[in-house]
Amino acid sequence: MAVGNINELPENILLELFTHVPARHLLLHCRLVCSLWRDLIDLVTLWKRKCLREGFITEDWDQPVADWKIFYFLRSLHRNLLHNPCAEEGFEFWSLDVNGGDEWKVEDLSRDQRKEFPNDQVKKYFVTSYYTCLKSQVVDLKAEGYWEELMDTTRPDIEVKDWFAARPDCGSKYQLCVQLLSSAHAPLGTFQPDPATIQQKSDAKWREVSHTFSNYPPGVRYIWFQHGGVDTHYWAGWYGPRVTNSSITIGPPLP
Repeated sequence: MAVGNINELPENILLELFTHVPARHLLLHCRLVCSLWRDLIDLVTLWKRKCLREGFITEDWDQPVADWKIFYFLRSLHRNLLHNPCAEEGFEFWSLDVNGGDEWKVEDLSRDQRKEFPNDQVKKYFVTSYYTCLKSQVVDLKAEGYWEELMDTTRPDIEVKDWFAARPDCGSKYQLCVQLLSSAHAPLGTFQPDPATIQQKSDAKWREVSHTFSNYPPGVRYIWFQHGGVDTHYWAGWYGPRVTNSSITIGPPLP
């Protein structure tokens, strides 16, 4: 039977069509067309289907989800918000806040180091010197797609990770500070662990430090990430802590 009006299609067919429409277009345009489309677009079923189609969940997904629409957007936005975390572009995107000694330097992971590092995609690292070296990056959440209502109402978890290592022949001290900032850049949450001092003749293994911000106050608009360190023997050259593979992610990770 011919259909003269798209709304005469069975609701299940309309839902299937909507799974192929970009999510923002659904909310900003399609949802305003009529009450039928509004009601269909608000259905949990649609957003579960979109999550499955995009690979955000698996067929056997059994974890509880409070809001499938928000879940979909968080999954679609999920990525590392730090640019150039592994020194592939030199110091692009980083602010060199303190550049002491012989200054920051980029080095290649050796073949043996690549075997030891848990991510085989990492090929380079940043290395510090005999006076303190610190570098930072500011993440603009709105520019990255995280709108204000999402951050203030849902307040999704914000996970921070960093990797650091010492040289086996020189002691070093590593430090990290991450702050959640308001629109006026006032701190709303801080993660600043005690500096990690690694003794000379250590195993020089790569170590991961991580933290998850949860239940933070509304108003978070930026995330400030700063790390670095210094060697503890004041040797000329680059004997301080090495850092790489830093990350800031928001919301649930992909399966």
